Amino acid sequence: MLILAIMLAVLVAARLLGWPAWRGWAGVAALWLAAVAALVLAPGSGVAHLVGGDARVWVLGGGVVALVLGYRLLLRQLHRRAVPVPEAPQPSAQSGPLSDPELDRYARHIVLRELGGPGQAALRRARVLVVGAGGLGAPVCLYLAAAGVGRITVADDDHVGLSNLQRQVIFRSADDGRPKAEAARDAMLALNPHVEVAALNRRITDADAALIAEHDLVLDGTDSFAARRAVNAACVAAGVPLVAGAIAQWEGQVTIWDPRHGAPCMTCIFPEAPAPGLAPACAEAGVVGPLPGVIGSLMALEAIKLIARTGEPLRGRMLIFDGLYGENRLMKISRRADCPTCGSGHFRAG
Repeated sequence: MLILAIMLAVLVAARLLGWPAWRGWAGVAALWLAAVAALVLAPGSGVAHLVGGDARVWVLGGGVVALVLGYRLLLRQLHRRAVPVPEAPQPSAQSGPLSDPELDRYARHIVLRELGGPGQAALRRARVLVVGAGGLGAPVCLYLAAAGVGRITVADDDHVGLSNLQRQVIFRSADDGRPKAEAARDAMLALNPHVEVAALNRRITDADAALIAEHDLVLDGTDSFAARRAVNAACVAAGVPLVAGAIAQWEGQVTIWDPRHGAPCMTCIFPEAPAPGLAPACAEAGVVGPLPGVIGSLMALEAIKLIARTGEPLRGRMLIFDGLYGENRLMKISRRADCPTCGSGHFRAG
């Protein structure tokens, strides 16, 4: 059985010399083939006597060793390809079934055929960013919190002033001078303690695509073309739908910028800023108090439809509301292939 000692010596030498394991086993396989060949082809030779034993025993032994090595190799490959099981998420206010107080609170939603329990659960899981806590942001924040949207981030760099209270119904006189985002957060939590609200005391810019990507939906209630354009660009970059509203004097408009699903982005429809004086701010042109409530409520309604995946959201359509004459107009709007923000070479639909 000198041949077995030589095989063992080859394996030991391979380990001591730091060779890959397959080299040592390749040497053993070569010795095994030589031994079997000697026993089968020249059973009476000196080499056969040196090997010793029966050729059938050597073949059987080699087969068993090959099976064991193959099984080990298979296990090693499976182990390398295995995907680690993620750690179970920590329970939060938005995990698990609705509590009894939540069932009472959202009862009117749950009985709606188009919403129901699954829709309310989707609202509870949703992550929404509200940009601007002013006239439009006030009703948006209140209605989203009341509806049970699980995680809401409010971003605004302004402070509450007494002139805001004529239309920004989320604030109270005692909030005068407070950061709007923080005052809005406190009002939302007072309305519904079952939601999570984060306050950002800053503007959202076109460099905030990573922040926006952490949310399922963005609602823009800012009051300047530059701010809206920046939010639109960040949402396009992140691939997140944007519910946009705008108001002036007695009129307002609502739409959903969502090029990922075939709808235009803001730049498709408004590629350039309006000329000075054509779109004055509310502080200059004025705005009737209930108008932001109407448009902001429509924005919140569109958000609920998007989150719950029900109804027909305003993708590719713009709703224009005239409060002075009580008229609504619905316009179809389309993407532009040459749009510098979402067109060819910048963003692909679908």
